[in-house]
Amino acid sequence: MQEKDDDTSAFDAEKMEADKRLVMREFGQKLRANLGKIPFSEDVTSAFYCAMDGQTPAFVKAVLFGALAYFIIPADVIPDFIAGLGFTDDASVLAAAITTVQKNITDKHRDKARDFLEKHEELEGSE
Repeated sequence: MQEKDDDTSAFDAEKMEADKRLVMREFGQKLRANLGKIPFSEDVTSAFYCAMDGQTPAFVKAVLFGALAYFIIPADVIPDFIAGLGFTDDASVLAAAITTVQKNITDKHRDKARDFLEKHEELEGSE
């Protein structure tokens, strides 16, 4: 019997899996390429760690993977290459998703995000 939190009947489970595959394949590259351009890198990275956590309910994963997939895809409402505006729609989608599931993004996810970002900054500084 499925746990209540793992019930996938409320959303398209196939789309969630497609979004998950896209996020797993391209999230790190997209984040690294845009760290200096996006002020919400800690939030988006925390959302990634929450979505990847085996303890996170399926509905929360669906919301986060959808928002993270939107962040990754460059051809969205406002294309990412437009200086100053390119990530405003991504930030809005991510903010809405994170607000919806914020109680599921734990200190553990935020700590992992900070550790990842600090390591990346250290690597950038040593080059």
